[in-house]
Amino acid sequence: MTIKREARRVAKPVVLIAEELSPATLEALGPDFDVVNCDGADRGQLLAALAKGVDAVLIRSATKMDSEAIGAAKGLKVIARAGVGLDNVDIPAATAAGVMVVNAPTSNIVSAAELAISLLLASARFISPANAALRNGKWARSKFTGTELYEKTLGIVGFGRIGQLVASRMQAFGMNVIAYDPYLQPARAAQLSVKLVDLDELLKTSDFITIHLPKTKETANLIGVEALKKVKPAVRIVNAARGGVLDEAALFDAIKEGRVAGAGLDVFATEPCTDSPLFALDQVVATPHLGASTDEAQERAGIAVAVSVRKALAGELVPDAVNVKGGVIHEDIRPSLPLVEKMSEIATELLGELPVNIDVSVKGEISVHEASILATSALKGALKAVGAEEVTYVNAPGLATERGMVSAVTNTAECHEYRSMITLRATTGTGKAMSIDGTLMGIKQTQKIVGIDSFHLDLPPTDNILFIRYVDRPGIIGIVGQTLGEAKVNIAAMQVARSAAGGTALMALTVDSHVSEDIVAKVKKDTEADYVHSVFLEDK
Repeated sequence: MTIKREARRVAKPVVLIAEELSPATLEALGPDFDVVNCDGADRGQLLAALAKGVDAVLIRSATKMDSEAIGAAKGLKVIARAGVGLDNVDIPAATAAGVMVVNAPTSNIVSAAELAISLLLASARFISPANAALRNGKWARSKFTGTELYEKTLGIVGFGRIGQLVASRMQAFGMNVIAYDPYLQPARAAQLSVKLVDLDELLKTSDFITIHLPKTKETANLIGVEALKKVKPAVRIVNAARGGVLDEAALFDAIKEGRVAGAGLDVFATEPCTDSPLFALDQVVATPHLGASTDEAQERAGIAVAVSVRKALAGELVPDAVNVKGGVIHEDIRPSLPLVEKMSEIATELLGELPVNIDVSVKGEISVHEASILATSALKGALKAVGAEEVTYVNAPGLATERGMVSAVTNTAECHEYRSMITLRATTGTGKAMSIDGTLMGIKQTQKIVGIDSFHLDLPPTDNILFIRYVDRPGIIGIVGQTLGEAKVNIAAMQVARSAAGGTALMALTVDSHVSEDIVAKVKKDTEADYVHSVFLEDK
């Protein structure tokens, strides 16, 4: 038997491009979408375009996807920001609406790191005022005596991906690098020959300071009046991360009073910023938020979000989704997501109805990692099995709640059969239950179903599988083979597991095409099977 599925839409998804993106973005999207354009900075245009119905919207920094825009959008599933920051996206509103939010967190890290280094060098050697003086006819060599970077101490505030890139590059200049990051393990810093210190020590010992933190409640004006009282008078400070982490008024006072030697700024508390007292100081070099403004970064960002949109609209996991329940997904857990989804689909199909409870047990080596995202994967698989429309990692928990479904993940180190294994147990509201074991094998992480209830298998979860449970007796394999042969259904592989000779047996056949309900009914009748289920695992 098969579960009756809801009707599904076949029209091409509509993607709204609200700002100018690189041609490579359109190439990465491919031909499977209807692409429309609007000026996202024009509020009226944006709202009108969203109201017409779009599946995804691609933006940069000028388009504000706030609660109003999200509420106006018809059929919206994905907001994709071709860049790093998400200040212009209302993430809670998107999540509440079941809209996935993605960005391109690594697209501009090289460009941002290089700009921070450029500002550091320009500040150290008075590049900007010296250039301006020369253009004005002044040969003022003695006025612009700078300082070397060699053997100086660089303090990096925020030691994430960009901070680490800056560190490796400045070590090549012969700098001693220290860093402040309360969330980083000292061992990781040690691998990069960087010493982790507290903020006070960094402020007191650094000759140069570069900031690489997001602006949050905790980091707002982190480098402010009190912090600037602790620094060396010869220190130069660079901020190419987010405006508002460095207190600009406090910085101005510190430079004017000789407590800070100079600064390089690419970001400001309020942008655009064209009128700041800091711009009048020769000790300051400033740029208009150019961190991601390279051809390479823009192209990488566009391609990255285009790929994410494709994945999201196909119902796949998007690694760069910022509002998927479960938080950061460990790289050792990620390959298990599609496996658990397929296990849940199979369990739902074999049960013949939607489960109300799905327990996922993570065993063995991977049990040391946070794996709560697998609960969402299990819910998504079960909902797909009954044909729920447009199931995603964002809306699956909400759709499940509407249907009275719950899912939970437990971790246990004990695993006797395999290095790692996942057991999924699904239970229906009528008390029927099904247990499925799965694992990933080898270097290629090949998906395998290794157990269904008490039956041991070695089954790859391919697109089309026919499951037959029956009383073991001679001739059953022949009956099944003949029936499928007459129906022109080719058998790719067959496995038979049994409790005992003459006991209950489970036959699993991978086939090259879907088995119709008529053939399923005939196989069930001819074999007198307890059940026969045709399972279709391709994206629905």
